[in-house]
Amino acid sequence: MTEKRYYQGTGRRKTAVARVRLFPGEGEFVVNGRQPTDYFGTRDKFQKNMLSPLELTGHAQDMNILVKVSGGGVSGQVGAIRHGIARALLDLDPELRPTLRNAGMLTRDPRMKERKKPGLKRARKRPQYTKR
Repeated sequence: MTEKRYYQGTGRRKTAVARVRLFPGEGEFVVNGRQPTDYFGTRDKFQKNMLSPLELTGHAQDMNILVKVSGGGVSGQVGAIRHGIARALLDLDPELRPTLRNAGMLTRDPRMKERKKPGLKRARKRPQYTKR
């Protein structure tokens, strides 16, 4: 069997979609052509959340990651990248499935923004009731 050049996975969260490619390398991480700290800011929570599948499986230092992400906001994009990295790790090694599944990283988060209903100000907020 021939060795692949890269391993890929698609992650989704809210309306964000991330296309992730893992290459054998030294641990470089690029998001839309920029460093993650430049793209998302210096929030440590985002960095840890994105890299948690790699930390869990022990591939943090031996894989280069190239990500193209679009749609949604910062939090949705971070969740989509995490989901994509977990799926790409499955492409790399299918035996990682139980580890990633038990950590909840392979399940797509189904929570979406609720649509606005007619007669309401937002999805659930109603206009103030007046008796007289």
